[in-house]
Amino acid sequence: MPKVNVKRKSTAIDMTAMSDVTVLLLTFFMLTSTFIEPEPVQISAPSSVSEIKIPEANVLDILVEKNGRIFMGIDGPAIRVAMLRDMAEEYGYEFTDQELANFQASDYFGVPISQMKALLDMPFDKQTEVMVNQGTGIPIDTTSNASNEFKSWVKAARKANRDVRIAIKAAYDTPYSEIHKIMTSLQDIRENRYNLITTLKSVSGDF
Repeated sequence: MPKVNVKRKSTAIDMTAMSDVTVLLLTFFMLTSTFIEPEPVQISAPSSVSEIKIPEANVLDILVEKNGRIFMGIDGPAIRVAMLRDMAEEYGYEFTDQELANFQASDYFGVPISQMKALLDMPFDKQTEVMVNQGTGIPIDTTSNASNEFKSWVKAARKANRDVRIAIKAAYDTPYSEIHKIMTSLQDIRENRYNLITTLKSVSGDF
């Protein structure tokens, strides 16, 4: 009986289609992803069982350290510039185009308006270091600063973006007196709706 020769086929797999799909997926995720900007200070927020999520856009972030120092951040370069221009007009300062550009690129800020020019004139990689290690935060104590720059910044943010939402992230060991200053200041300018950022606490199903 003659031997049957089985035709051998190549075992190579054409990966062209797979490579195309991989590149398309990678491009999709790169274009649709939202990158979280690093906060200037690490704050351990208190825990809660609330699962309400803060939106990713149109948010004025207010960071409060345990010693009461306040930092702010808001998305949108044009909004940040509009806020600084409004503050400059209110407090009688002038900022150069370069200083406005530097502020536009800053994610967070936390110095008195009187120190803002000096901060923005520094190299960008030094600004956060100086602000965190040497800064006093945004003034809010009405006994030492009757104008209360914290309220002015919030009003400037509302003026620049009517849809902005206020989110407060305070350390779990921040004294209540410091939180009370913030809440009172917001009430003074009729900002009665805001979110408190917390970490999600796991809850046992057994009661």
